[in-house]
Amino acid sequence: MAKRTGGGGVGGGGGTGVAFADKPLIGMIHVAALPGTPQARLAPGAIAARAGEEAALLAKAGFDAILIENMHDAPYIAGAQDPAVTAAMTACAIAVREAAPSLPLGVQVLACGHREALAIALASGASFIRVENFAFAHVADEGLMPTAEAGPLLRYRRSIGAEGIALWCDVKKKHASHALTADISLAEACHACEFFGADALIVTGQHTGDPARESDLAEARGGTGLPIVVGSGATPENIDVMFAHADAVIVGSAIKRMGRWDMAPDAKRCAAMVRAVATARKQLAGGGRGAGKGRGA
Repeated sequence: MAKRTGGGGVGGGGGTGVAFADKPLIGMIHVAALPGTPQARLAPGAIAARAGEEAALLAKAGFDAILIENMHDAPYIAGAQDPAVTAAMTACAIAVREAAPSLPLGVQVLACGHREALAIALASGASFIRVENFAFAHVADEGLMPTAEAGPLLRYRRSIGAEGIALWCDVKKKHASHALTADISLAEACHACEFFGADALIVTGQHTGDPARESDLAEARGGTGLPIVVGSGATPENIDVMFAHADAVIVGSAIKRMGRWDMAPDAKRCAAMVRAVATARKQLAGGGRGAGKGRGA
């Protein structure tokens, strides 16, 4: 289990892990709608080529890692995924690895396509996957997610020899109701995910682009020894607040044209985000806001 103490990274696909001690900036690539989904328009080769182009842009801008996700596949099916989706996502992951071979890669398959994500990561040399509903249960916009994923997923990871691929797990995730676990605090939920074998924890706002609340980040920080990752709403304007408690940020909307997740990435917005992160890191190194918190504290 990856504790915050120590200087190592988390995840090892292709020998490339994420170094949380460096406060990494992870860029999100929302791949185009995949075959068989309602909004699909492009052939798999074209989808993968576009993902590779976006990866090259993020690498050139100075991002530290990349996460790919099939958000354009809405409305999502929870659970087992169409083999065409898995195959196309594998092609995208390979294209991203080829375009940015030095950057750690993560994979998320919506919704709850965790086995598929692990298989894609293993085949492509990715370092981590993003996991929904790792512990407890909740009601998402895809419907009821009644079963914690931890037990079956960890066994599957071992069975395919993918134990070097880290599990970054959402806690009380966005786009969902958590009335089922209203009597369980965020800190307690984080502790449960750590106990069940998560490698890092993701804290979000209410929906895509909505900033994670500082109070939630602080509570999560107090409830676990695992790395805390901001999973939504990071911008150049609030990155110092995020890094006051978190060990990494995933950013998608803020680096896209007009700040919209469903648009193409914008080189100027990417550069602005990288500059803001560099400034926040310098402030932390100089004893500014959040110094002494986070991994290794």
